[in-house]
Formats: sequence, structure tokens, C-alpha cells
Amino acid sequence: MRPLAIVGGLLLLSIVLWDAFETVVLPRRVSRRFRLTRAFYRLTWMPWRAIARRWKPGNSRENFLSVYGPLSLLLLLALWAAGLVLGFALLQWGLGTRLQTPLGVKGFAADLYYSGTTLFTLGLGDVSPTSGAGRFLTVVEGGTGFGFLALVIGYLPTMYTAFSRREVSISLLDARAGSPPTAAELLRRHAERDGRQALDVLLVEWERWSAELLETHLSFPVVAYYRSQHDNQSWVAALTTVLDVCALVIAGMDKAPVRSARLTYAMARHAVVDLSRLFQQSPRAITPDRLPPAELDNLRKALATAGYSVPKGQLFDDRLNHLRQMYEPYLNALGQFLLMPLPDWLPRSSAKDNWERTA
Repeated sequence: MRPLAIVGGLLLLSIVLWDAFETVVLPRRVSRRFRLTRAFYRLTWMPWRAIARRWKPGNSRENFLSVYGPLSLLLLLALWAAGLVLGFALLQWGLGTRLQTPLGVKGFAADLYYSGTTLFTLGLGDVSPTSGAGRFLTVVEGGTGFGFLALVIGYLPTMYTAFSRREVSISLLDARAGSPPTAAELLRRHAERDGRQALDVLLVEWERWSAELLETHLSFPVVAYYRSQHDNQSWVAALTTVLDVCALVIAGMDKAPVRSARLTYAMARHAVVDLSRLFQQSPRAITPDRLPPAELDNLRKALATAGYSVPKGQLFDDRLNHLRQMYEPYLNALGQFLLMPLPDWLPRSSAKDNWERTA
């Protein structure tokens, strides 16, 4: 049993330390199928999402879903710490290191207790090693615990900075595209003479936002589970709205910044596809269609009223549908996985901005 305990302890320590390295330190997507962190989120998110689906969309469900992101992070850190404590305890017990213990504490329980106090650098002194191997493991575990705590302290501010930077642009979109945001409303509010130039600037800013979203969420996937402050906002809905606007402009809408739309579309679509692959979500067709022919006619009328010229004919429709098919199935997969619904193309007649509903 003791050789098995040594092998098990080394294997457990290797898995935990390498998983923590890939999750916190390595700024790159990991394509390996089995990962401790990925398995943890699979096992916890699915039942959490199943419970949330029992509620109707609204504040209650969003409040419940908003707890998952921060709570899952704390549970993941606790899982890593528990794995390290158990791994070092197995090594202590497997190597047969002699511990000086108080009366009543013997066997593997003493090794487990000593491992916990050493990892968290408590230094109580009631249990101490009496062999050279035990002292060596104590130094290694103490250093590992100190490094683990330092890693966690540095990890949390970086992750919350990425979350804050993401949410600032989403909040700014409220006054520019409505709540929830829609492509028609964003274009309507930028229809004035100076608004066309502002639309160009906005697309450039969202090109950079999409790039930052891709980099931060690939490095820190847990940020994707963090919800926005309002239940009618999400990073999936914001990204959908920007891609919808880019698709309209590229398809042939007049008096719009085509070059910025092409660049933003390319970056945003890249982010959508890579993030759907990160969460192992295959593209899913949207049923019913977000923009059926009747809704497209209404969209044309709304944009014409705002001063835009949207071509009529099969050529424009085909171009728009082709562009939509390149991102909508991936966004739909992400939206269903994270319970973040995609916005409509046209705003609801009773829709109010979040700032207008504030008491």
C-alpha cells in the first residue's frame, strides 16, 4: 500500500500543480481533452444551469446565475488546495516519515493534519517530523503553499480587471444601442451627420474590445460565467449586436463605414468561434430564424426612416444571410450554454434604456 500511496501522491500533486499552472499562469488555450478545471466546471455548471432553467427569465434567474462565477472560483481554489494537502499527506504516509504527534492523533490522520498545517504555513508545532525525508517534504510543501497563496492573490485582481474592462463597454452600449441592444437601434442613434463618424469610432473600439475579450476569456475562461449588472445585458448579446451591424454594413448598406465594419466583423467572428470551441460547443442553427423575410422588411423600413439606404433584392439578402451564418450558429451555441439569450434585430416598442428605468 505504501508504494501505491507514493505513486498516488505524486500523480495527484502533478495533476493539481499542472492544472493550476495552465489555468492561472499559461496565457494560452489548452486543447487537451482532460483537465481538472474543465471537468470541475462541467460537473458544476450543468446542474447549476439545470436549476436556473426552472425559473422564468428575469431578475430571480439572473441573480441565481450571477452567483455561480465567483462561487465556482472559490470552490476551484478549495479543490486545488485539498488536492495538494491530500497529495503531500500520501507522500508522508507512503514514505513512512515519522511524526511526533500528540496523544490520540496517529496514522494517516496525523499525516493529513500535518500536511494541511504545513501547506497553509500555520506552523502550529503540535505535530513535527523526526526524519530527514519528513523535514525535506515539509520544506517543499511549505514553499508550495506559499507560492500557491501568492498565485491566488495575484490571480484574482487580474481576472476581475478583465471582467471590469469587458463590462465598461457593455454599459456604454446601453445609451448607444438600447437595452437590450439591437442593431436597428444602434444604427438609428448614429444616423445624424456627426453620428456616422461616431459609428466609425464605435466599430473601431469594438474591434479592440473583441480582441481583448478573446485574449482574456481564453486565458481566464471563468470570466465568461460572470454576468452583467442588468438582466437585459450580456457580453454575448453585445457581441451579437455589433456583428449584426457589421453584417448589414458589409452586405451593402449605404452611408456606413465599410472598412471598419469589415475589420470589426473579422475580429468579433474570430472571438465567437474560438470561444465556442473553448467551451466545446458545436454551432447550432437558430430556430426560428432571428431575421425572417417579414422582419427584414421591417428592418429596412426602420433604417430608411432613420436615413439609411438598404438595398432591396436577392443579392443583398443573400450576402446578409451568408454573413449571418458565419457567426449566428456559434453565438447561439454560446448563448444556450451560458443562458444568455441573443437580442432581436429590432427593439421592442416598450423597450427603455436602463438609465431611463433607474429611479
